[in-house]
Amino acid sequence: MITPVKISPATLANLAKLGIHHRADLLLHLPLRYEDETHLAPIETAEPGNTMQVQGVITHSEIVFRPRRTLLCRLRDESGELYLRFLNFYPSQTKLLAVDRKIRAAGEVRMGYYGLEMVHPKCSMVTDDTPLKTSLTPVYPSTAGLSQTALRKLIANALEVLPTPDHLPEEIRRRLKLDGFSESIRLLHNPAPDIVPSTLEERSHPAWQRVKFDELLAQQISMRVHHKERSARKAPALKIKGHYCDVLLKNLPFRLTRSQQKVSKEIGGDLARPHPMQRLLLGDVGSGKTIVAALAALQAIENGYQVAFMAPTEILAEQHYLKLTGWLAPLGLIPVWLSGSQKKKEKQLAAEKIASGETLLAIGTHALFQQQISFQKLGLAIVDEQHKFGVEQRLALHAKGKAAQAKPGFQEPHQLMMSATPIPRTLAMSYYADLDVSVIDELPPGRTPVITKLVSDERRCEVFERVRSACMSGQQAYWVCPLIDESEALQLQNALETHQQLCTTFPELRVGLVHGKMDSTEKVRVMNAFKTGELQLLVATTVIEVGVDVPNASLMVIDHAERMGLAQLHQLRGRVGRGAQQSLCILLYQKPLSELARTRLKVIFENNDGFAIAQQDLQLRGPGELLGARQSGMAMLRFADIDADEDLLEQARTVADELLREYPEAARGYLHRWMANRHDFLHA
Repeated sequence: MITPVKISPATLANLAKLGIHHRADLLLHLPLRYEDETHLAPIETAEPGNTMQVQGVITHSEIVFRPRRTLLCRLRDESGELYLRFLNFYPSQTKLLAVDRKIRAAGEVRMGYYGLEMVHPKCSMVTDDTPLKTSLTPVYPSTAGLSQTALRKLIANALEVLPTPDHLPEEIRRRLKLDGFSESIRLLHNPAPDIVPSTLEERSHPAWQRVKFDELLAQQISMRVHHKERSARKAPALKIKGHYCDVLLKNLPFRLTRSQQKVSKEIGGDLARPHPMQRLLLGDVGSGKTIVAALAALQAIENGYQVAFMAPTEILAEQHYLKLTGWLAPLGLIPVWLSGSQKKKEKQLAAEKIASGETLLAIGTHALFQQQISFQKLGLAIVDEQHKFGVEQRLALHAKGKAAQAKPGFQEPHQLMMSATPIPRTLAMSYYADLDVSVIDELPPGRTPVITKLVSDERRCEVFERVRSACMSGQQAYWVCPLIDESEALQLQNALETHQQLCTTFPELRVGLVHGKMDSTEKVRVMNAFKTGELQLLVATTVIEVGVDVPNASLMVIDHAERMGLAQLHQLRGRVGRGAQQSLCILLYQKPLSELARTRLKVIFENNDGFAIAQQDLQLRGPGELLGARQSGMAMLRFADIDADEDLLEQARTVADELLREYPEAARGYLHRWMANRHDFLHA
């Protein structure tokens, strides 16, 4: 009987770094690539760039010292010879590679100083009777202190001692024409030599398809279980009373669009139910999400509950604070402001007002979910630009409401998450399947699309003239820089230098400066001066990316645009085009452009549609960055690609409902196998 191998504490610690916490996790630690050690190639067939295995006799072996200490060996078979070169080597390797030893070497062939060579090939001493391997050799993701040999032994043992039941009912598996789970896992760990290598590398082999389907299915089951659990939990039923909301709508200088009215109705209906709302509000830049959030906040306040409104940056949180104060002060409601940069006394006073229930609306940054902040009666948590918070941060805010769970009659707060980064369809299907999603799909009337132009840094003087012309004609302009301080590594124009340069270039213009390291009060003063027209040109870092609304600003120059991501460029561009006049965004780039930068600039130049840009961003960056999951170090989907595997995702969505309805034990098996250590993060 085969028994599980003992694993040392040091190896357990290294396995944990790879996300392997249980022996069963080894089964799903799948290879990155494979080495073909199942056959030998004659040395005469070697060509630069080929990876191959050869066998021959060492005819020469020496340590040379120029240009650096190197072990150099010559390997010969009946057809020819090539060199083996080792830059880092041990005495044992020198002994192994002695003259007249028969050696089997596997590696990539390249052209070296002496001719064809392999650098640091995998070598072993053989005899005429040494058999070749019968399957491709897997190469696994690893970490320092954990060798491929050790990993292979542990995984081979796990495959022998652990059961690998197939949780997918046979009738569903046949209907979808999927391979068995156990067969697929075993094949991927030990593929036969006749398998086409590209199907393994590109993950198109049926065994890979089965694994990817199972991963997506487990994710979909997890989302649905969470959605169902939420409907069983209690939250305050915040009835639509309408008094504050009606007065606010009457006082506004604009009317809500049909789309804003629709999503407000959806949110209002959720808040009125006695179960916690978890709704994601999507709207492109400038679509008017803040007023929708304000109406939701008023619905909670009318019912006597507190609201927490959190934004990722201080400047955005301040914008919300000023805007909401302007809307709500006439109703007798004064929000409280809380941020990390406040003085201790101000912070303490704000915390006391929140804890006592004196304030019904608290607006701020991540300072809102610090341990010392407690709400007396939190009914609604609103998170703006939710993807910019790490997953753990969003969980911490959620836990604020749940902190009082032990109290009799505890009710969980509702959650409204907002994003101006539109979510591609496949991303929403995969990672937001447990949320209800509302989309504002129209811009307020009077908005004109922003014209985007790509201009090389060589034409900077022409851009200066364009800025001068716009400002002298009564318009306002932004000049956005990617850095605040000097950076020798990137050699970018920074905001401080650019501000000085523009003040010198435009002595006739009033030029302001705002960046993230400024004192909070000074930042607000400068932004207000720009809003009121006191400043004509504002030099800024990307702190103005979201939330700043100046209708008279019709020109934006983004310096070193090639350094920025698609979502950031789209957000920045959205700061202009908020008035009636035609607006222009100039993307100033420096040559030479990398292929990625060229692709990004092409996408932003050709598209004004945030959803189309988000889809391209997903393909370029992957879901981790778009969701903020990389900030927590959380692993996203390991094997499936939600863009390339959309057909599998569609199937997984359908089968998830079927399993939960008709095969609950099978659904539990999927969650246990795939989600044991990731449950909370998936629902942040």
